[in-house]
Parts: sequence; C-alpha cells; structure tokens
Amino acid sequence: MRFRILGPVSVSPRTPSAAKPRALLATLLVRAGEVISASSLIDELWGTEPPRTATTTLQVYVSQLRKLLAEAESPQQASEGLLLTRSPGYLLRVPEGDFDLARFEALNAAGRGFYEKGEYANASELLHDALEVWTGPALSGVPHGVRLESSAIRLDELRMETLEQRIMADLRLGRHKSLAGELMALATEHPLRESLHGHLMVVLYRTGRQSDALRVYGRLRRSLVEDLGVEPGRGVRRLQERILRSDPSLDWKPLAPGGSAVAPSTVPLRELPAGAAGFVGRHEVTAAAERMLRGEAGEHPVQLLTVAGHAGVGKTALATHLTRQVADAFPDGQVMLRLRGALDRHLTTEEAAAALLRLLGAQEDQSPAGPLPADRGRLTASLREAVRGRRLLLVFDDAGSESQVRPLLSAVGDCSVIITSRRTLSALDGARHLVLEPLLPDEAMEMLHANGGKPMAADPVATAEIAGLCGYLPLALRVASALLVARPHTTAAGLAARLRDERTRLQRLHEGDLDLRACLMTVYLEARPEQQRAFRLLGLSPAPDFALWTAAALLGVSLPVAEELVEGLVRAQLLEARPQPEGRQVRYGFHELLRVLSVQLRQEESEESLQEATKRLCGAFLTLSRRADALLAPGRIPRTGEMSPELSAYVEDPALDRYSSLAWFREEAAGLVASVRLAHEAGLGAFVWELASSAAGYFHTCAAWEEWEETHRRALDAARRAGSPTASAAVLRSLGDLAWQRSEADLALGRYDEARRLFSLVGDQLGAARCTIGEADVLLGQGHLPTAARRYGRALAICSAGHDLRGVVAALNGLAMVDLSQGLVEDALRQLAECGRTAQLLGDHRWAEYARRAAARITAAQDRGAAVEVGPGMWLLAPSRLSFAPAAAEHAVGVPAQRLPQRL
Repeated sequence: MRFRILGPVSVSPRTPSAAKPRALLATLLVRAGEVISASSLIDELWGTEPPRTATTTLQVYVSQLRKLLAEAESPQQASEGLLLTRSPGYLLRVPEGDFDLARFEALNAAGRGFYEKGEYANASELLHDALEVWTGPALSGVPHGVRLESSAIRLDELRMETLEQRIMADLRLGRHKSLAGELMALATEHPLRESLHGHLMVVLYRTGRQSDALRVYGRLRRSLVEDLGVEPGRGVRRLQERILRSDPSLDWKPLAPGGSAVAPSTVPLRELPAGAAGFVGRHEVTAAAERMLRGEAGEHPVQLLTVAGHAGVGKTALATHLTRQVADAFPDGQVMLRLRGALDRHLTTEEAAAALLRLLGAQEDQSPAGPLPADRGRLTASLREAVRGRRLLLVFDDAGSESQVRPLLSAVGDCSVIITSRRTLSALDGARHLVLEPLLPDEAMEMLHANGGKPMAADPVATAEIAGLCGYLPLALRVASALLVARPHTTAAGLAARLRDERTRLQRLHEGDLDLRACLMTVYLEARPEQQRAFRLLGLSPAPDFALWTAAALLGVSLPVAEELVEGLVRAQLLEARPQPEGRQVRYGFHELLRVLSVQLRQEESEESLQEATKRLCGAFLTLSRRADALLAPGRIPRTGEMSPELSAYVEDPALDRYSSLAWFREEAAGLVASVRLAHEAGLGAFVWELASSAAGYFHTCAAWEEWEETHRRALDAARRAGSPTASAAVLRSLGDLAWQRSEADLALGRYDEARRLFSLVGDQLGAARCTIGEADVLLGQGHLPTAARRYGRALAICSAGHDLRGVVAALNGLAMVDLSQGLVEDALRQLAECGRTAQLLGDHRWAEYARRAAARITAAQDRGAAVEVGPGMWLLAPSRLSFAPAAAEHAVGVPAQRLPQRL
C-alpha cells in the first residue's frame, strides 16, 4: 500500500473516487499519527456552515475509508487497523515506508546533513532523490479547506527550499552550465523569488554571460516594483554591483580546506524593515528604551535590551521604531535579523550566524545566495571580524530562547543588541527587560483612526467597540483596519457587529497576510502538550481572573503542579500573571483574544473531560466558600444543610484564614457568582443551590442584593427542577432574608411561609425554626410585638434543643428587641448578654461584639433618658442607630458603613 500527498492525493491500489472522502484522507495523511478531532474534520470538509447531518456523514466517510484501506492491508495491518477511533476524533497510522512524505523528509534531512558537513556531491544526490518523490503540487486533486490549503502551501514551500538547497550544492560543485537552463525556467515560474534570480545571475556570470546576468536583475526589479512596489533586497542589489565591476570574488573556485569564507564589508548598513504604518503610543516605553540605548543622564549605554510580550503586541514594530529613533548613535549601521524562518521554524545558531553575516555585507567566494560554512567556530570567528571596531545596533527579532541567541551575543562583542521575543529571556546576563502590554484604549483608537480611514473617524462609538473587541492588541487592530480598507463599502458599525461573535472573531480578523489566529496558534503549538491542555481547560474559569487553586481544580492537579503549569503559560505569553496590592497572592487571567482562542480550542477536549473539570471547579469553589462562610458567620448554615461528600473537593487556598474570610469572598465573588451560572447551564443542580447558599452570608454582610438575587433565583430554579423540597426550602428562606433586607415585608413573609412549610414537610425542624425567626423579624418590624415574641420563643426552644447556636443567637437578639420595644430595658439587657455568650460559644465574634455594643448603647441611652424607637430591620435608639459607629463598623466587618446590611 502506498500513500501519496506530494502531488495528487492517492492511496494504492485504490483511491476514493468522491471528492469529500479524498479530502478526508488527505487531512488525515497530513497529520498522520496524530488524533484529529471530529469537529476539526467537519470544519475542513464543510467550512463554517456544515450541514446538520455532518457528524453522521463524517462517520459514513470514515467507514468507507476503512473498508477501502482494509482491501490492501497486510495481515498485521489488518489485525491492528490503520484508521483508528481515538477521542475526540480519529487517527491514521501510516508506515513510514509506505508514505511519500516520510520518504521525502528522510532524504531531505540526510541531504542537508551532508551539506552541513561540506560533502556537496552526496548532498546533491540525496536532495535530487528527495525531489524525485514529488509528482506535482502538494495535495492536488482534492478540495481544500483552511487546513489543507495551509498544509499545501507549507509543503510546496518546503519543496522549494529543498530545491534551492540542491542548487546551492551544485553551485559549490561548479556545475554552472548544467544549472543554467533549470534556473531560467525557475526564474520564469517564480518571478518574485529573489534567491533563484541571484543563483541564475551567478551562473550566467560564471559562464561568461555578464550582460544576461544583468538583464535577469532588471527583470526581477521590474517585477518587484510593478507587482509589490518594492525594490530588490540588499543581497541581490550587492550582487548586481559586483557583477557590474566584475568582482573577482565572484569567480568560482573550490573552497580551500580551513579557508576563510567571508570578507566583511565596511559600508554603513541600514538593514531594517519599513516602519510600521500608523505606529502610535508607547511614549513612556520608547523614551525609557531610548535613554537606555543612548546612555543619557550620566549612565552607561545598555548593550542588551529585550522586548517581550504577547504575540501581536507590537514588539517588532517597537524595535523598528526605536532603532530608527537612535540611528544617529550608531553611525556604522542598524541591522535586523529575523530569528524565525519559513514554516515558523526558529533558525539554528549556525543559520542565524550565516544570515547575520550576509546582512553585515560578508562576501562569499561562492554563491552570494548560498550558505556560509556550517562550522559554528568559523562562523562566530567571522562574525567577530565583521563587527570589530564598528558601532552597530543589531536587532534579533522573534528569538525563541536564550540558547538560540547566546552564541550570537558572544560573537558580536561590543555591539548594542535589541532582542524581541515572546518570552522574557530573563536568564540572559546583563540584559535590561521591557514587557509590552496591549495599547491603552486611547492609543488603540488613534491607531484605528490612522490606519482605518474615514469609516473609523465617522463612528467613534463603533471604533471604540472594535478596539475593545480586538483586546487593544496592535496586530488585531491592524487587521481590523485592513478589513475596512479592503472593503470600502463596510462601516465601522458593521465590522463591530461581525466581531461580536466570539465563535468567529479570530477567523474574521484575517486579511491578506495578516492572520491573527495563525499568529496566536503559533504560540499555542510551541507549548508542551500538558501546557496546551492547561490552556484549553483554564478557559473554563468563569471569572476575569483566578487564583492558583482554581487552576489546580480545573486541571485536577496539586497546587505545586498547577503553579508550574500556569507559570509556564505565563512565560510562553499564553497567560497573564496579575500581581495584587497589599501583598495578596498573584492571580492569573487571559488576554481577551487568548481567552477566545482557549474557548475555541476547547473542542479538542471530550465532553466528559470538560464536565469533570467543571465539577472539580464547582466543588473547589463550594469547599472554600463553605469554609470562608464558616469563618465569616459560624453556624449560619444549619447542620441539616451540610454539604454532601460527592460535592466536596480537596483544595487548599493559603489566602483563606479566619482574618481574611471576607477578603477572600471579595476577591472570589465574581467567580463565585459566575460558577453558579456555569453550574446552572451545565445542569449541575446540586452545585447550583449549594454554591448560592454558601455565598448568602457574604451577600448579606456586604449588601450585595443583585448578586444575592441572581444566584438564588438560579438556585431555586435548579432545586425545583430537581424536585428537592429541602433545597427549595433553604433557597426560599434565604430569598426571604433578602426581601426583608430590601424592606419588602409581604414578599419576605410569603417566602418564609413557603420555606417553613417545605422544611416541615421533610421533617427539618431546625430549618423551619430559622424561617420562624425570619417571620418574627418581619412582624416585629411591623409592630406586632406579641406575635413576634411568641414566634421567637418557639424558635428559641427548637434551636436550643437542636443545639443550633446560630438560631439561638438570632432568637435571643429578637427577644431583646421585643423587650426593648416594650420598655423592658433590663430584660433586653439580659437577653443581649445571653446572646453575646452564645455567640462566643459559637465562635462568632462579630455577633458577640454586636451584642456587647448594643447593650452598652442601651445603657448609655437609658442614662440620658433617650427615647427608643424601632425601624424596619434595624433597631434604633433616638437620635442614633443601634449599630456600630462608622469606624468601628468598618473594623468589625470590613465594609464601609454606608453598605452595612439593615439587620446583622
């Protein structure tokens, strides 16, 4: 059996005849040995609008393909199978000997290996054999979706690179006459490929056709100017100049063993890309970097400056802009070297050194388009010679790691260097580091106005929305601007409307060679598999940022392992570390567009994996929220409401202790509310009402009425759907408390009554007693003192018998307020004293302090003969409230006095 994709897609002895099955085969072959999700295959076969039957049809195609493969499988292959089902999709196993791509890659690697060792004859032969494997354009004969199209481009470019490597080997061997015809045809086929024209010019010159060589340059220049509006690159221009003056170094001669390959030029250099259009903002960063490089204010100039940040944040644009700003300080030139080559592969040290030598004007004694010697020692020695005594500013753009640039830094000596990288490169000695953030909103608006033209200027509201949807990321802003320029009939409001949909936002931010999603995916694909999984699952976090314990819960790992994973994502610029004030623990979050990517990539996880991660997250929230609630308001949840073991999760948060429970709630409140929403949408009913209940004490303390209402309405819906009278009763009682805090007496009484009936139905006397206390609170506020007293007394008896100290405290406080309202001050003081003692036993120091201060104020008012009056939910002593003084209140409960709840 033979599989071919380097030409028309086929499998022998029989290829699928229908287009879609052939496209499926091609997609599986391109990523042979890898699991491809079913959703990715559907996207490839049908695009963004698949039919409703896509999943079933895909399964039919897979079945047909399996039957076709089975016809030609060997006995061993038949027993093991080639096309396997692997969650969340399928995997095609292809023996290397049966796959043209595997054969091509092996021959190509071997040929390049010989080339690196200077064995050019062997290199030429093997590279020729590698090219013979091809039978036409890659992946031809099948309809291309996004993935196949990009794979075809990648493979065809790899073929061209191999072809050029073989040509360079032949140039080293002096095969100029045999190369002339081939290079003429290639130059005609690829009129904008400068390297091929450079090879042809050398071949023509060395075969005595100097005028023809110059005509080749003229045709290349016309094509570049007419088609792209640019001049040829420096390398080809220098080659033309050398041909014009019949430079003897262009004459071919075999390399002398151990001989030097280069003779550096000393002409001032300006090897920089065009300045980024519409460069805006970054004023403080640019000014600081300029001071570092110039060494102003009596400081020594910084020789090594790194610029790190997200993909697309504008590192290269900043480095280019900065280099132009300080050009006068480096009179011998400024040179930018891109350290990432074709197919997003980082250059090796040897490749980078050779490329830098060419940029520095090194003259090779063979083809100027060919590589320099591969020996690292000779290359670095040549680099040292090339930069000696020259004041140069070098920019190493898009470095992958410290190890990639260290040998280059040691070779360039005293030159100043700017390195851009997605990583901080903190291990480089003597470096100063800048980390770029997305633009400020005003800067983003300025960039859109500068690049997007009139549509942006005409609609500032839509432009501001576009900037926000782009996450203020410069690359995304450039793409958005380009979309409007390319479609002059589109308005800014129309573009904003298209970008609102998270499911397609990244795909829409693509115009020409500006592709935001591809840029972000490059970073993701460079991460390790465990980091990729962490990136996908952390996107489940419902809050804008999250603590380390959240990551541990979502990933199902310990805190130390979670820390290693998230810090790795931070270093890879896939996640942001967000330091907190006052020494609080660092939190983590996604840039908006990376969060969208995480959500999109979540499809690679199975439904079971996502459901388990959601349960772990909700369980962790519930465990910690219960723990914080017990510290904030001990005994608030009766023993009958204890959490079932299957909902709990083992999780630790060092930030949570007795003195920071309220601060913990404040920090996690957004995530807690969102987790209720998440559990509700996921159908995890028990988590919904348990999470809502665990947060009610915090909502009460901080008067967070809206959050209280939202979470408990969802909880009540979940409880009723589940048919749980106990859960419904607990939620209704809490909603009754909320209504009473809002002075909605009738609504509160109705909810308390319904909750009490449900508690009684299931035999929960303590739950019913808590509802009775709530009813008594409302009746007391309405002036029905005898009725309120009877209910307080009945509830006190039940709570005392059931050892519900929290209920006892609430009932005693209510009785004290009844006595106070009836002028029985001594009785009220006795009730408050008992209330305080019980609160101390409970461990609720807030309630104990309340009882002590209330008694003190009653005594003080009694001494002054002040009148006593009652207000809804809060007992007052004229002329001041019976509550904490503002300063004491903030100290006791940690919230501003104006946000204190009406009834503590």
